[in-house]
Amino acid sequence: MPMSPAAVPLGIMAGVVMEFDDPRGLGVVVTDGGMQYPFHCANIADGSRRIDVGAAVTWKVVPGRLGTWEAADLRAISGANAT
Repeated sequence: MPMSPAAVPLGIMAGVVMEFDDPRGLGVVVTDGGMQYPFHCANIADGSRRIDVGAAVTWKVVPGRLGTWEAADLRAISGANAT
């Protein structure tokens, strides 16, 4: 069930890449609190269109397709190691 706009934290979020399907370019990031946001590889800030599962990242929450919230402007956190 989609979250209401009031229930979604806005601003810069941090977490890790939980899933990434390279051929489709679709992935999911997750916060430490367990909130999940889908993303498309076009939303990776460095333009690489590829990111490793387990990579520590920051992102912005934006309105997405189909009435859901998505991660955009994904940026790897340099020097961070995912556990």
